[in-house]
Amino acid sequence: MLTIDWKPDKSSDIPIYAQIVAYIKGKIAGGEWPINSKLPTQRALAQAFDVNRSTVVTALEELKADGFIEATVGSGSVVSNNTWSLLTTAPPPNWLGYVQAGAHLPNSPTIQDINRYEPDPRYIRLGTGELSPSLIPVVEMEEVMASLQGKMTHLGYSEPKGLLPLRQAISNHLRSRGIEASPASILVVSGALQALQLISIGILHRGSAILLEQPSYLFSLPLFQSSGMRLVGVPMDAEGISPQVLTRQKQAHNAALLYTISTYHNPTGISLSENRREEVLVACERERLPVLEDDVYGELWLDEPGPLPLKARDQSGLVLYLGSLSKTLSPGLRIGWIVGPEPVIERLADVKMQTDYGASAISQWVATEWLTSERYSRHLDQLRAALRHRRDRMCEWLTRWFDDLADWRIPHGGFYIWIRLHQAVSMRKLFTEALAKGVLLNPGFVYDQTDSHHLRLSYVYAEEADMERALFVLSQLLRGKG
Repeated sequence: MLTIDWKPDKSSDIPIYAQIVAYIKGKIAGGEWPINSKLPTQRALAQAFDVNRSTVVTALEELKADGFIEATVGSGSVVSNNTWSLLTTAPPPNWLGYVQAGAHLPNSPTIQDINRYEPDPRYIRLGTGELSPSLIPVVEMEEVMASLQGKMTHLGYSEPKGLLPLRQAISNHLRSRGIEASPASILVVSGALQALQLISIGILHRGSAILLEQPSYLFSLPLFQSSGMRLVGVPMDAEGISPQVLTRQKQAHNAALLYTISTYHNPTGISLSENRREEVLVACERERLPVLEDDVYGELWLDEPGPLPLKARDQSGLVLYLGSLSKTLSPGLRIGWIVGPEPVIERLADVKMQTDYGASAISQWVATEWLTSERYSRHLDQLRAALRHRRDRMCEWLTRWFDDLADWRIPHGGFYIWIRLHQAVSMRKLFTEALAKGVLLNPGFVYDQTDSHHLRLSYVYAEEADMERALFVLSQLLRGKG
C-alpha cells in the first residue's frame, strides 16, 4: 500500500488538483512509487489529501493523459510510467518483482491495516497490545538517564550475549520469577520478537513443525512460516493447552518445539493451571519436545501473583525462556532476553552478531539501571494498580452493552479480554465498519483463521473516555445500529 505523507496547501495560488498532480509525479519520478504500483482508491486519496473526490478525479485524469498512470475497470489506477521510462528506452528495475520475490512473507492484509492505522490519532485503538503513553514512566526514565552520568563505561558494540552488567541484573531479577540462570545462560535481545526470529533461523530445521496454542498471537505473524516452519495448533480449555492433544500432535507431526504463552496468554488471557503445568512438562519430557516459553506478560498479575513460569520447574534444560521489558516498562527500549542451555545461547548469540552486532548499548545501560534499583518493582506495583482499574472499567462497560451479545472471562493479568460473540459475524466487515467509525479492532481471525466469533479487546492503550466510546460504538454496530 502506497503511503500519502502530504496534504495540498489550500491557501496557495496553485490549483489543488495541480498540487496533487505534482506530488504524485514526484513520487513516481523519484522511484518511491514504482511501475505497477496500485494507487489508493479515489475515496482513500480524497480522504488522505483532505479534498473533494472530484478534485482527485481531475488530478488522476491529468496523470493518465500524461502517461504516468493507467486505469482499468474494477482494478483502479496503477503507475504505468516514470520519467525514466518516458524519456529513455532503457526500462527501470521492476521493483515490485523484487518485492514479491522476497523470502519473508508479508503480513496479512488485516494486520497491515492495523499497523497502518495505529499511528493515526483519529482512531481509538481498542485492540492494541502496547502500554498507553500515560502508563510509561517518562519522568522516571529521564531521571534514570540522568543518573547514568559516569556509569556508562562502554558504548561500543556489546559482547555477543549482551552487556554483562545487564545480564547479571537479569539473572538477579529472574530469581523473583523462581528461575536460577547464570549470566552465561542469558542472551540480551531487541525484544522477544527478535528472540523468536533468532530461534527460527538459528536452531530449527527448515520444514520443522511448531506446536502452539490455538488461537495464538504467533498465528498473526508470518515469522516462522517465512523460515519454512509449519505451525500446528493445539486446542485450549479454561486451564490452558491440552497435554493429551499436545502428545498426539507431537507424534503426528514429529514436532520440533512447543511455543507457549503460559501466563496471561495472548489473545485469550488464560493461564496454564498449576496441574496443567505439571502435565505439560511431563508430556514434553516424555516426548523429548523442547519448550519455548514466552513470559512477557507474567509479571503483570492484577489480583494476586500468578503461577511461576514453566522454566522455574524445569530440571532438565527443556525450556527456553523469553522475557522482555516491552510490556512492563517501555516498548521503545527494545530490550528482552532468552534464557537457555549455554550451547543454545552461544549459537543464538553468534547468529545475533551476524544480524545486528547487539542491542543498543544505551538501552542496555538504561535497563540495567532500572533492574538494579527499586524503581522497577515500584513501577510494577503502580502499573498493576492502573491496569486493574482499567480492566474493571472495561468489564463494567462490557456488562452494560455486551451482556446479551457476548461472553467473556475476567482476566487476572496481562493486557486482554477475549470476548466471544454469541452470533458469528463477518469479522472483516465488522473491522471495516468499526474503522469507518474511528475504532480500530483486533478481530479473532488474525489469531485463528477459522474464527468468526472472537475479538481481542485491550484495556491498556486507549484512555478511559475513548475506551467507553469505542465499546459503545462497537455494541451498536453489532446490533445493526451503526
